[in-house]
Amino acid sequence: MWKKHPKALPFLFFSEMWERFGYYLMIGIFTLYLKHATQGFNMNESESASLYGTFIGLVFFTPFLGGLLADRYLGLRRSVIIGGLMMGAGYCLMAVHSVAALYLAMTLVILGNGFFKPNISTLLGNVYTTPQHNHQKDEGYNIFYMGINIGAFICNFVAAILYNYYGYPAAFISAGIGMFVGVVIFISGNKHYAGYDLIKKPKAGEMSIGRISLICFVPAIIAGIIGWFIPGKIFDSDATDAFIFACVPVAIFYMILWLQSEPEFKRPMGALLTIFAVVILFWAVFKQNGTALTTWADNYTDRQVSGTAETVFNKIYLSKQLEYKKDSVPMTTPQFAKVKLDGKVVNEYNYPVYFKNVPPSQLPQDGGKISLWATNLSQSINPGWVILLTPLVIAFFTWLRRKGKEPSTPTKITLGLFISALSVLVMILAVKAGGNGAEKVSVLWLIGSYGVITIGELLLSPMGLSIVSKLSPPRITALMMGGWFLSTSIGNKLSGVLASKWDQYTNKASYFWLNFFLLLAAAFLLLLFLKQLNKIMKEKGVN
Repeated sequence: MWKKHPKALPFLFFSEMWERFGYYLMIGIFTLYLKHATQGFNMNESESASLYGTFIGLVFFTPFLGGLLADRYLGLRRSVIIGGLMMGAGYCLMAVHSVAALYLAMTLVILGNGFFKPNISTLLGNVYTTPQHNHQKDEGYNIFYMGINIGAFICNFVAAILYNYYGYPAAFISAGIGMFVGVVIFISGNKHYAGYDLIKKPKAGEMSIGRISLICFVPAIIAGIIGWFIPGKIFDSDATDAFIFACVPVAIFYMILWLQSEPEFKRPMGALLTIFAVVILFWAVFKQNGTALTTWADNYTDRQVSGTAETVFNKIYLSKQLEYKKDSVPMTTPQFAKVKLDGKVVNEYNYPVYFKNVPPSQLPQDGGKISLWATNLSQSINPGWVILLTPLVIAFFTWLRRKGKEPSTPTKITLGLFISALSVLVMILAVKAGGNGAEKVSVLWLIGSYGVITIGELLLSPMGLSIVSKLSPPRITALMMGGWFLSTSIGNKLSGVLASKWDQYTNKASYFWLNFFLLLAAAFLLLLFLKQLNKIMKEKGVN
């Protein structure tokens, strides 16, 4: 696989693989940790989802600034190393059980990702700029993307083993170790990409970081502080208020860029801003994998393993035994639940949440135990599908290209939104199959839903980066790429806002219908502009 590619590729591949191993390991157990009564912080669904959304929103906000600092001051390699060390320290610090340590750890991960994420991808693109390798750039990025998803796939198995056997701190420390391994691999390949790490001085007419900070970042910080301290909760929580307030100056900044752009770039930039606005809704639904869909896997999916699978899973700690206890003494405090057995209400002592929607006929005997596969393993479904489907999607569009029928990039993005909406219909059927949570359903529903939305992801996510590079004015390409990350950031935060409403929906189908209509509205909105977008692409001489 490596022979015909630059020698830098395997080092960048494995550096990114280990970085994503650490990040997705942490994300996969983050809300489970926040909600855990003893090892975590005993948060409810709304509190954990809101914090999760703010966290991943800020994670995708900082690459904008991290990329600019690397381009003009720090350099790509130095930024990647700084970012990797900060993230590794942040993951390890999450093992310390205190609110102060949690927020400091999150801050380190947010800032570290800003330095690491955009710059390792840029460095990869740079090593393919030579005539010998320029034609392999798309293939190189596809290989690199596979590394991301291999890391995201295997990390959840490691996390399950560690937190089942040792607890959450061990899992977080393993994420940090993985990140440090990635940094070591990156440093060991330094000689292969040293010549592609060039610090760029601002060109004539190009905004300085000082000016960008003055008209964008400083107002965003001030607006965020106002949003946090303003009386009441306008958008659900102080954190959400602060985030949305901070986004307003950033949105105004991009509108100013568009209004002040040269006439030949005004329409392409307008097209980009339209796409940025629309894909926010995709990320708002897609990023619920760490919140609402994790809750679905935890409480609404049949996770019991038996027979040989139970023996194997228990032996390697991918599953954990759960004991069912009954007590006939009446209890009224919230940690006790009541169920009906043979038509009679029976009071349950230390009633595990998992058993609340298990039919009475399937409940274990008093003191009986069952084995459940770890909830966070569901987080490996999406990267598993990416690994399986990426070669098929690439082959399909290669075949269409040879026949001269490959759709344009905006068409692919629009199609991706429609397909993503179909994935939510799978979850609506899952709700119906389980009688709106009355009974647990097969994990096949989650596998099916993730499979459909992964196709949408493959049509949208890589295409977004591609269209930014195709339509951006050359002097502000970095700023427009930052705009893509910012739209992702806003969508990530909105995913937390949506997931925080989970408990308010008695009928879970209504919750998923909301997600369906959000994606459908985004798809139809882009469809309205599709003819114009394709015309702009043709005028630019790109597809």
